[in-house]
Formats: sequence, structure tokens, C-alpha cells
Amino acid sequence: MVKQQHKEDFDFSSSLTEVWRVLTDKEREMLRNNSTIQTFKRNELIYCEGDEPKDMMCLLKGKVKIFKDGVGGRSQIIRMIKPVQYFGYRANFAQEDYLTNASAFEPSTVCLIPMTIVKELIYANPDLAMFFIRQLSIDLGIADERTVNLTQKHIRGRLAESLLFLKDSYGLEEDGATLSIYLAREDLANLSNMTTSNAIRTLSTFVAEHIIAIDGRKIKLIDEEKLKKISRMG
Repeated sequence: MVKQQHKEDFDFSSSLTEVWRVLTDKEREMLRNNSTIQTFKRNELIYCEGDEPKDMMCLLKGKVKIFKDGVGGRSQIIRMIKPVQYFGYRANFAQEDYLTNASAFEPSTVCLIPMTIVKELIYANPDLAMFFIRQLSIDLGIADERTVNLTQKHIRGRLAESLLFLKDSYGLEEDGATLSIYLAREDLANLSNMTTSNAIRTLSTFVAEHIIAIDGRKIKLIDEEKLKKISRMG
């Protein structure tokens, strides 16, 4: 069940830094007074396809996946959200219901800001409007590139790209090699546009070639340069 927390438990100025710095003191107070903080358990849905988009969301802590259910019940992970990224607002700008789903990969804390407040701030602050134009443009560019890669690259290239994408998104643990996110094989397959069995076989091949090492859900990058070469070659 979603748990609501007190806003006083969080430092908005550090958590919402990108938006925070383009707002006036009055606009910051308006955002603070109208925001809510909610926590989500691992695998808990944050929003569902078909829901009406009423809030802009900012991930304060944890990891979130944006995904869409496809043909035959297979899911495709569209985007991965990390702190402190904004999500869930595009559909409202497009005046449509959500086309995707969002769920927590791990226990996550999310700040929700009503879109009515966001739009009011945008009308009054052109710098905030430019922030969202820039963010939507970046997301579109990433989506375009991933569409090409996931449809044209072979299985090895797609999986290599996904592992590098996870490294760039979430970083590495203290050993400097283990990905700081633990995905089920099904999630890794959904991120790479392949079946779970193909993901398992390709991971095993990478292990045999000493490119990665696996310990349960932990994946350690042993030869990152070779992984980059496989991704480039497709």
C-alpha cells in the first residue's frame, strides 16, 4: 500500500535541484505547499496505462521502470528512472491518458506535484517552460536511438547495450565493477527486447567469454571495453 510521508522529512532544495533553481522564492513555496511525498514497495505500481495523469513525479530515492505491456503479455521496458529525475508528466501535456505503466524496482520515494500547479508555474516562468522542453527533447532523442538499436542490433549487441545503459544510469558499487541495480532476468530481457531464455543464454555466453561475472542478480562487468565493442558492432 502506498505510504504518504511528511514533506518536512525531505530537503526540497537539494532533491528538486534542477527545477528549484529556476523558480522564484514565491514559486518555490507554492511548489512546496502543494507537493506530497509517497513511498512505494518493490514491484508496486505507481501509475497504470489508461490512468488519468494528474501529477508530475520526481523520484527522490530508489529506482523506477517505465514499461508497456505488449503482444502476448510480454512487457517492454521503455525507460529507467533514477534519482532525481522527473516522470509521468508527458501524457498530461499531450492531453491523453497514460500510455505506459510505472512501477518501483526497489523501495522508492516519489514526490508528486499536481499538474495544475506545474502548468500555473510554467505560464508564469519561461525558464521552467524551457526546462520541460529540453527534458522532453532529450527523452525523445534517447527514445529514437533506442528504437533503432533494439530493432536493428542482434541479441548480443542489445544485451551489451543494456548492461552499459544500466551502468551509465545507476553506476557501480564500491568494487568499481558490480552494477548498482539487481534485475531479474525477465526485466533484463524486457529492457533488451528479447525473450527471457535468450537473455539467460546470452548472459551465460558473456560469462564464458569472461566479459561479465554473475552472482544471483548481481552482474559484475569484467571487460567493459569488450562489452562496448559488442554493443557498437550490434
